[in-house]
Amino acid sequence: MSVSSPEAVKKLLENMQTDLRSLSMECKKKFPPVKEAAESGIVKIKTIAARNTGILAALKENSSEVVQPFLMGCGTKEPKITQLCLAAIQRLMSHEVVSEAAAGNIINMLWQLMENGLEELKLLQTVLVLLTTNTVVHDEVLSKAIVLCFRLHFTKDTITNNTAAATVRQVVTVVFERMVAEDERFKGIVEHPPPVQGNTNRRSVSTLRPSAKDAYMLFQDLCQLVNADAPYWLVGMTEMTRTFGLELLESVLNDFPGVFLQHQEFSFLLKERVCPLVIKLFSPNIKFRQGSSSAASPAPVEKPYFPICMRLLRVVSVLIKHFYTLLVTECEIFLSLLVKFLDGEKPQWLRAVAVESVHRLCVQPHLLRSFCQSYDMKQHSTKVFRDIVNALGSFIQSLFIVPNAGNTPVVSAPAGASGSGAQGTAQGGPGTGGVGGNLTTQAAFEYRGTWIPLMTVSVQGSAKATYLEMLDKVEPPSIPEGYAMSVAFSALLDLVRGITSMIERELAAEEGVAAEFREANPDQKWQPQPGAHLVWEEMVSACWCGLLAALSLLLDASTDETATENILKAELTMASLCGRLGLVTPRDAFITAICKASLPPHYALTLLSCNAANLSSKAYSIQGQTVQIISPSSESHQQVVAVGQPLNAQPQGTVMLTAKNIQCMRTLLNLAHCHGAVLGTSWQLVLATLQHLVWILGLKPGVGGALKPGRAVEGPSTVLTTAVMTDLPVISNILSRLFESSQYLDDVSLHHLINALCSLSLEAMEMAYGNNKEPSLFAVAKLLETGLVNMDRIEILWRPLTGHLLEKVCQHPNSRMREWGAEALTALIKAGLAYKHDPPLAQNQRLQLLLLNPLKELSNVLHADIRQKQLESVLQILQSQGDSLGPGWPLVLGVIGAIRNDQGESLIRTAFQCLQLVVTDFLPTMPCTCLQIVVDVAGSFGLQNQELNISLTSIGLLWNISDYFFQRGEVITQELEKEEEAVQKQAQEKGETLNRPFHPAPPFDCLWLCLYAKLGELCVDPRPAVRKSAGQTLFSTIAAHGTLLQQPTWHIVVWKVLFQLLGCVRTSSTTADKEKIESGGGNILIHHSRDTAEKQWAETWVLTLAGVARIFNTRRYLLQQLGDFFEAWEVLLNHIQSAALSKNNEVSLAALKSFQEILQIVTPVRDSDKVCDALAAMGVPPVLIDPLSASGPGRPLVRSDSLVERLTRYNGAELQAPPPGEESALEDSALWWSAWNTWYRTGTDCTRPPSGPTEKLSFIPSQPFLTALIQIFPALYQHIKANFSMEDLKKLGVILHGAVSVPISSDASPFILPSYTEAVLTSLQEAVLTALDILQKAICVGPENLQVMYPAIFEQLLLFVEFSCKPPQYGRMETKHVANAKYNQAEWVALNYVPFAERSLEVVVDLYHKTACHKAVISEKVLQNIIKTSKMPLGLKYSCPSESTWKLAVSSLLKVLSIGLPVARQHASSGKFDTMWPELANAFEDFLFTKSTSPDNLSIQEFQKNEAVDVEVVQLISTEILPFANFIPKDFVGQIMTMLNKGSIHSQSPSFTEAEIDVRMREEFSKVCFETLLQFSFSNKVSTPQEGYISRMALSVLLKRSQDVLRRYVEDERLSGRCPLPRQQVTEIIFILKAISTLMDSLKKTQPENVDGNTWAQVIALYPTLVECITCSSSEVSSALKEALGPFKDFMQPPVSRVQNGES
Repeated sequence: MSVSSPEAVKKLLENMQTDLRSLSMECKKKFPPVKEAAESGIVKIKTIAARNTGILAALKENSSEVVQPFLMGCGTKEPKITQLCLAAIQRLMSHEVVSEAAAGNIINMLWQLMENGLEELKLLQTVLVLLTTNTVVHDEVLSKAIVLCFRLHFTKDTITNNTAAATVRQVVTVVFERMVAEDERFKGIVEHPPPVQGNTNRRSVSTLRPSAKDAYMLFQDLCQLVNADAPYWLVGMTEMTRTFGLELLESVLNDFPGVFLQHQEFSFLLKERVCPLVIKLFSPNIKFRQGSSSAASPAPVEKPYFPICMRLLRVVSVLIKHFYTLLVTECEIFLSLLVKFLDGEKPQWLRAVAVESVHRLCVQPHLLRSFCQSYDMKQHSTKVFRDIVNALGSFIQSLFIVPNAGNTPVVSAPAGASGSGAQGTAQGGPGTGGVGGNLTTQAAFEYRGTWIPLMTVSVQGSAKATYLEMLDKVEPPSIPEGYAMSVAFSALLDLVRGITSMIERELAAEEGVAAEFREANPDQKWQPQPGAHLVWEEMVSACWCGLLAALSLLLDASTDETATENILKAELTMASLCGRLGLVTPRDAFITAICKASLPPHYALTLLSCNAANLSSKAYSIQGQTVQIISPSSESHQQVVAVGQPLNAQPQGTVMLTAKNIQCMRTLLNLAHCHGAVLGTSWQLVLATLQHLVWILGLKPGVGGALKPGRAVEGPSTVLTTAVMTDLPVISNILSRLFESSQYLDDVSLHHLINALCSLSLEAMEMAYGNNKEPSLFAVAKLLETGLVNMDRIEILWRPLTGHLLEKVCQHPNSRMREWGAEALTALIKAGLAYKHDPPLAQNQRLQLLLLNPLKELSNVLHADIRQKQLESVLQILQSQGDSLGPGWPLVLGVIGAIRNDQGESLIRTAFQCLQLVVTDFLPTMPCTCLQIVVDVAGSFGLQNQELNISLTSIGLLWNISDYFFQRGEVITQELEKEEEAVQKQAQEKGETLNRPFHPAPPFDCLWLCLYAKLGELCVDPRPAVRKSAGQTLFSTIAAHGTLLQQPTWHIVVWKVLFQLLGCVRTSSTTADKEKIESGGGNILIHHSRDTAEKQWAETWVLTLAGVARIFNTRRYLLQQLGDFFEAWEVLLNHIQSAALSKNNEVSLAALKSFQEILQIVTPVRDSDKVCDALAAMGVPPVLIDPLSASGPGRPLVRSDSLVERLTRYNGAELQAPPPGEESALEDSALWWSAWNTWYRTGTDCTRPPSGPTEKLSFIPSQPFLTALIQIFPALYQHIKANFSMEDLKKLGVILHGAVSVPISSDASPFILPSYTEAVLTSLQEAVLTALDILQKAICVGPENLQVMYPAIFEQLLLFVEFSCKPPQYGRMETKHVANAKYNQAEWVALNYVPFAERSLEVVVDLYHKTACHKAVISEKVLQNIIKTSKMPLGLKYSCPSESTWKLAVSSLLKVLSIGLPVARQHASSGKFDTMWPELANAFEDFLFTKSTSPDNLSIQEFQKNEAVDVEVVQLISTEILPFANFIPKDFVGQIMTMLNKGSIHSQSPSFTEAEIDVRMREEFSKVCFETLLQFSFSNKVSTPQEGYISRMALSVLLKRSQDVLRRYVEDERLSGRCPLPRQQVTEIIFILKAISTLMDSLKKTQPENVDGNTWAQVIALYPTLVECITCSSSEVSSALKEALGPFKDFMQPPVSRVQNGES
């Protein structure tokens, strides 16, 4: 209910009347005047109530009268009455019905009461109500009221005092509140203040309004009072204390700052009165030095007085807080004083309150900024802000260094904290070791034995002071230990927190503005206001040194996790702020501090120590104030949680990490994680530290570069407590996240990070040199991790990243280091290729090449493990991204192909796996231009010599590649031609010529040529297996796919590929080593035919030559259309010849096979409709013709029709008939004659016997070779027979003869020679005869002019016939008879030529049979030659090497004569046969009466067979010669007769046994001779008398000889008596006796008229002699005699004619 409502008014009136009545009652007796006044007052009130509507206003008007009775009542000084009156007055006041005059009266009355000391509390209450309810009291009245309260404050009664003090405070406040209200009322009115006069007059308040004037006067007097001067306005003051005055001043200043700021008069007061006052009052504190005795100083120094000092500081705090802007200079003084109070020499309580004051400043960052702007940034001004911070730092340091004077020594505070406590914690962890629990439970700082507990002093961000609030204390309180430290610590933290959050807020706001600006004007550059930045930078620059010094010390001393956390947080925020402001030195300093704290004490990390040195030199010589930077203490009062190896070699073996180190590490991680963008160059510090910590904790990098807890590799190694074990995964996780967060850094920061990692890595590498210690892989692992998370902008960091890994890490001698370098690099490349870039790699060729390039660069590294890694990753890239490599193929192939022989097998094997993958899966996906590279790479694998199997397999790959070319021919051609056009265009623009290999050929053909050239290189590889495989592949490829080449390309194939290859092979073969190769490693045996390099090369030569020959054979028409086919043919023949003359049997034989092959060249099929035949003729394997068999997995089906089209398109020529014409025939003949010359030269050279005495080493061609050589002739002859001349025949003869004469080596003989007894020809001899046979057949059917060659053929054959008796000599070589040769010696064995000679003889007979009548045969005396040749075996007879020879000779001669003699007789007149007859006679003579004796072991049957032959000869004479004696020369006939005569009485050979005698006498032969003789002797058809005479003469000689022998025998028999006669004589007699019986038979058979009478007489005369022999003792003779005597019975009767004639 409001005071003015009717009800309230009514109530007021009632109450007043009641009060007056009570007053009148009380004063009725003692104070009648009062009673009267009271009663008149009742009337007055009633009257007012009745008369007026505005009762309250009326009351107020009349208030003096209304109040009067109560005032009088108070004057009675009666307590009861006084109380009643005061209550009534208060009621009136509270209803605001007191006028100014009445109020004055009331105050006067109260003053009297006060002076009388009555109702003091009630007085105070009344004054308060009066002043608070309205504003009627002012000016002097007001001042009197205030004085009244002051006076009451100094009474003896404490309650009164305290109440009065409170009232004074409230009154002072009211005064100022009135002024504020007054200002509010006049706010809108603009005043024109009068000109201000000089400030000489203290009371120049005329300009102020009433309330303001009161306030002014009050404040001015308060200053006067505190200064102990008389007040101007508060008249009547009797006493005053400074402490109360200062409190009042403080409350006014604190509560009404606006008053002082808005009114000049008040500002003036502040400047002129308050500040000097404060400074004056401070003086005892400034001068005082603790511990200096007053006696020593001349004047006694006033001691600081706690209550005043503390209140002064409170005033200063307020002044600074509110009026800093007005009192810039004064505040500078205050602040400097404040700093001085923190000195160690000041009393503890003073330092404590000073620290509290400083704390108050520290929670006001804006104020601090003002200091910085006003002082630190002005020239010639004290650096106040810096000093404050430094002072705080020094203060904290001093607490650790100086034992507190006057207090108990800190050391003993907790029992044994620093002594045993230190060890206690070190050994037993928390709270063991007999130390009080307080050591670990209470938060504290401990440093070098000084232990300072830490208390909670205020909530973060508010400075709640303890001692500044102790207004009731007079004596300085004792400060608990650690309080000052705790406040200072809070102050530091609040300072950092305030400054950093303020600046960061402003920075954020600025960034927001900047962002908006950029959006609005994207083309303009945002320019921030420089002012703000300057202030921020100055603030940081001013405070960082002090902060860092203090924080580092506290961090080192802190034993409490929370405190540590706070300190670290402060350092972290400072570091980040410095980073954002771009202040490098302070940023690095804070980071260094955190880093140092993370590592064990004294850890030798050069990076940090040199950094600290720079800092101390730069920053710590602060002017006027030295800040000692204290090195961290080594005594650790921390729980040790890990022991590990230091990364760098240090004297101590292990280092320990405490929980605090780990905590710092986490801060460091946090810093890097959240503020990476501002770290810049200090990444290096951070990372170096992390690296060392990671190392000590034994974290090792795993896949992708993340560090995982791993077993430390060496040393007493890492010991981790369970506490830290659980932390490790977290730490490793944070570490990974730290680098993952690098994706949010801007490009510049990212570069800083990369550079830092690189230089860190360089250091790690430095350390890893020269020792085999496990290196630190932290940097490499993190480079990898950073790269992986920044794939989206990989381009900007790719070069520095990969460059470092490539040039430095991968080349490092430490294998673990290298291995990781390669791991990182390859992982990055793989990730880069797998990443979904935008645009994708397929469209961003440059990026793809950029990514692949380092992979290629790795090839330059010599270490095998790196190459292994590189190749493994290539394999993985192929498997995952093979399809999309596109333009990257050349790089990838380059890597695969960068193999060298010194790289070891496993590397080559891995590289080869990659290549196999490429060839099997990726040929279709790569650009066709890369196919040539594939060929080169595959070739290089063939050429490497580490792993034979790979070489061989790579040749297989080349075959697969060629297959691919064949199948995709059209596609590849199109693509390559398109490319070619582009390249040519470029070349023309640049004016260069195109220089690709095999240039003029079309690009697709070039591809083939490269393939062929590669295979060609492999064909001359040092390893035989490779050569063999390559050769086979080369020729198969050319055979299978050669059709795709265009015709001109063949020219290159022939000259550049094939002949070049042949040349190389020939050179290598001829120069190859003949040393025997020991069997290969292990148990591989080398066959003797391959045990020298020469033999191995021989195989290659064979293969190559055969291949080239085959191509010439199958591609004849195609090649003939090239202009220089004849030259090529000549070159090929030259190669064949040199191979044939090679000293290696294998080569020479193979050369001939090739020769045969090119000579049997088949004419290609003429009709092109028979495609299959055509294909076959071109050497296309039939497989391709069957469309099904060619299709394998993933291969397109080759449809036969398209293949045919393709073949016809590529090579129309091949399938068309060559134009018929003379030229081709002529050209052909030239080719054939060229071949004949080659054959002739080869034959001549290889059959020419060695001249001079033979050395062991002289080369003798083998039989198979010669056979092959001779076998070539028939084929060749077919082509050259038209012009084959006598000259050529002679050449041929020389070669045939030479070939047959060549002996064979004894070790080969068992394979070539038949056993001696078998009459078989060797294949060579067969061939020779075949050659001659071909010739004679050709002559036979040929024209006349050819037939002159017959004699030459006979001559050749007859030469061979002679071999039967006279084997040919080969030079001067000694040959052994085959039977005597020892197989295992290197001797030469003459062949058994008998079968050959005999076969030749048979051929002669056959041929003669056909050609006896030919002119040439007759005129060239062929028959005579045959006879002459036969004479040799005939003459030797039993001495012939083989008895079959003379038998054959005889039978052949007989056959020939049977044909030839008639011819000879026919041509007798021509004289062509004259010389033949004597030859024939000699031949008969030599044969029939041979000088050779028959062998002993000749069986009787054999002898009889041989005799039958002799008989046949005689029979021939009797049938073919003697009957035609008149056509035959006389002397010949005479010779024949002499022979027959001789035969008829031929003596036996002396060696027969007696038993055989009867057989061995050749009786049959003698008989036939006799008979022939007789036949011709007694024939009446004797042509000439002379002839008959010869035969008769012969008979008589025979008979006479018989007579003599018989007589001599009889005599000898008689003389010898018992002794038997010599064997010979007996034989002779027996023979004679047999002859006689033969003669008798002959005579009987002859017609009597043919026998001469004289002969008869001689025969009969023998009889007596025969009879005489009867006495002989030899039974043999007797039986012969019996036979001889028998026939004489025919003479026993006289001839009939005699008797008839009567003759006796």
